[in-house]
Amino acid sequence: MSAVAPRSRPRRWWASPSFLTGLLLGGLVVAMALISHLWTPYEPTQMAILKRLRPPSAEHWFGTDQFGRDVFSMIMVGARKSLAVGLGAVGLGLTVGSALGLVAAIRRDGWLDNLIMRMADFSHAFPAVLSAIMISAVWGPGMMNAVIAIALFSLPYFARLARGAALQCWALDYVLAARAAGLTEMAITRQHVLPNIAGVLVVQATIQFALAILAEAGLSYLGLGTQPPAPSWGRMLNEAQTFMAAQPWLAIFPGAAIALSVLAFNLLGDGLRDAVDPRMRRSRD
Repeated sequence: MSAVAPRSRPRRWWASPSFLTGLLLGGLVVAMALISHLWTPYEPTQMAILKRLRPPSAEHWFGTDQFGRDVFSMIMVGARKSLAVGLGAVGLGLTVGSALGLVAAIRRDGWLDNLIMRMADFSHAFPAVLSAIMISAVWGPGMMNAVIAIALFSLPYFARLARGAALQCWALDYVLAARAAGLTEMAITRQHVLPNIAGVLVVQATIQFALAILAEAGLSYLGLGTQPPAPSWGRMLNEAQTFMAAQPWLAIFPGAAIALSVLAFNLLGDGLRDAVDPRMRRSRD
């Protein structure tokens, strides 16, 4: 009699290396941002010309910039600014975009559905940088205008995703049963459709959060995001250009902070996608 091979236990999505790595890196960025509210090694905006352009050392872990400011302290506060812009932009895009997508799914194939989708197409035609330039031309550069520009960039993604996922739910039996029970379309959307597509929206929000951090850095690099004297990773990269040959740490550390943050939230989104989509989880087991 041949021996029966033991059945391997399926791997849990939250134990995947990508999710754990993203959780570790993302937790480090969030912890750094929270700690910066209470403590930084030095005042991030305090200039000390006598200590300018010092290399990394025990006194200044990441060195100092051309004004003598501590680079590590600036990166800590820059994490706070990046996360604040990301949360504001993604939160606004998620709320407005998902609402528009759900309304479009309710009025599917009608004039309102077509109007919302064409508006999404129109806003999708303007990248975050171009939107920020237009907004800055009217209201001036700033952190809040960067939030609005990035939110406009992410809004069509949430609108399309919410509409597509909601349309699938509207064809399922439990929604048909709710309609037969006399529930209104808004009540069905609130009680049945939205809870069932929330996981997909959260995954997309995680991915858009990574893109928002990258977009904020790009806007700050161009001078359209967080304004001085508040530290920003993107503006730190801009200011480091002049000193790249002799003081490369001025660009290496903020660049690494941006790259690790974007990687962290992308890996988190990948792990959450495994949790939401059983087909992805089975294909990896």
